Amino acid sequence: MFAIYKRELNAYFTSPIAYVVYAVAAFFGGMYFRGIVLQADSSDMSYVFLNMTSIVIILMPILTMKLFSEEKNKKTEQGLLTAPVNLLQIVMGKFTAAVTVYAILMLLFVIYGIIIGFYVTPAWITIFSNILGLLLFGTALISIGTFVSSLTESQIVAAIISIGAGLLISYINTFASSLGVEFLQNILKSISFTTPYQNFAVGIIKLSDVVFFLSVPVLFIFFTIKVLERRRWN
Repeated sequence: MFAIYKRELNAYFTSPIAYVVYAVAAFFGGMYFRGIVLQADSSDMSYVFLNMTSIVIILMPILTMKLFSEEKNKKTEQGLLTAPVNLLQIVMGKFTAAVTVYAILMLLFVIYGIIIGFYVTPAWITIFSNILGLLLFGTALISIGTFVSSLTESQIVAAIISIGAGLLISYINTFASSLGVEFLQNILKSISFTTPYQNFAVGIIKLSDVVFFLSVPVLFIFFTIKVLERRRWN
């Protein structure tokens, strides 16, 4: 697993992918931070994080689109699937590499907290709650993108489907509110990422919300393994 993790992590930083993700995140994060915190003379970063969820939905597919689709496209998948490692190690190696790249991005928000500290005492509990929430949010999206990447050899298709899936799952509660059937509303709201994330945004870390976000990677890593398992036997 470590060899795959190391290879994938190295691939992110020897190509423009990681740097593009960091640059885009820094641009929008800086814009939100300037407008919501600095110009408004506020120390509350909650809305910075809430706005960044939309950016994360778009950026995570950039990290995941090549994970397996590139292997299929370059005809290297067979060698990967017949390597002396099990499928869980293959998937986890690629998945954790993408999560590592994303986790480094969270340092950006620590820097924003330090900048606030030059003027007032930052609400570090709320800041770290938001960082944890955004980290879990992005990790769940990475697992979905990893699964989608295993379904196609086109990186563009993988990226588009992953963005669509992220938008749907994140904002499905808005659609649910327009339904007249309460039973369907409750089902749709229960799978929305927005609902559990809102607690992190106000500084509340609930075990149920953490478990919700961690269950998504478990589910989609399982799905990814099943897809690869089927192709290995074929």
